[in-house]
Amino acid sequence: MAIGLLSAPSNLGLRPPAPTSVPGCAKAPEALREAGLHRRLAELGARERGVVLPGRYADDAAPGALRNQAAIVDHARRLAERIDLLRADGLAPLVLGGDCGILVAAGLALRRAPGRYGLVHLDGHTDFRNPDNSDKCASLAGEDLAAAVGRHWPAIADIDGLGPYFAPEDTVHAGCRDDDELLDETTTLLAAVLPASRIRHQGVERTAREILDAVDRSDLDGYWLHLDVDILDPALMPAVDSPDPGGLDAAELTELLAALAPRAVGAQVTVFDPDLDPDGTHARLLTDILVPGLASLGRDRR
Repeated sequence: MAIGLLSAPSNLGLRPPAPTSVPGCAKAPEALREAGLHRRLAELGARERGVVLPGRYADDAAPGALRNQAAIVDHARRLAERIDLLRADGLAPLVLGGDCGILVAAGLALRRAPGRYGLVHLDGHTDFRNPDNSDKCASLAGEDLAAAVGRHWPAIADIDGLGPYFAPEDTVHAGCRDDDELLDETTTLLAAVLPASRIRHQGVERTAREILDAVDRSDLDGYWLHLDVDILDPALMPAVDSPDPGGLDAAELTELLAALAPRAVGAQVTVFDPDLDPDGTHARLLTDILVPGLASLGRDRR
């Protein structure tokens, strides 16, 4: 199965990094292109399938709503339609974000498809802030996993009546830090939660087996692979919105992706911020991880 490369340069789910400014992660797809990602994947058979542009960033959060909420919902619907088209053409979508709020679009696409799908959420944070555990909800990029499993306001967690996009028991999170304030809550709810410290302690091979045991099941038709690059330690990857020490190294992430990608129905890469990488060093590092890590995306699907 060939990869279909799709850009989704949304920054709508992030808070502004400073007053009157906008987050830089919308530049990530083109920064990765400049670093050689598209060329190197094309040499392995990947096909470029365009871009789904977001609406204008407005930072218009109001009580009971996300910032940029209307634009997020509109973008999610349009991105889901494009993911549908790639899958209908027999391609494994590789969506290059953008912020991790684009996970809602992947969920919409898979909920509209026949079958039942799981989620593997690789992220340096649980991203599980939601109205039941916080009065600070405003940015989908810190709340995407909660929205994906139906634990958010219906406007975002139940678009077109399709929520929850993934059942909690079909969802695995891996990569958060031990001090993540929502670690206990997600551990109770999801099929498995594996902090970065546990991955390093037990090794990538065992971690991948645990993840696959949870989502590569006979009663599921596959799983979506979400990668937020802040799963990496900031000593290696500081060009992210919320860097926290204690993350994976490049070899660990490459090995983990390579173990999980072949059985996935598609994947997304999010929250790389080129504004924090002016000379392209970190874009090249990320490309060197993603090419071997995701080259076999969708190859061994059921």
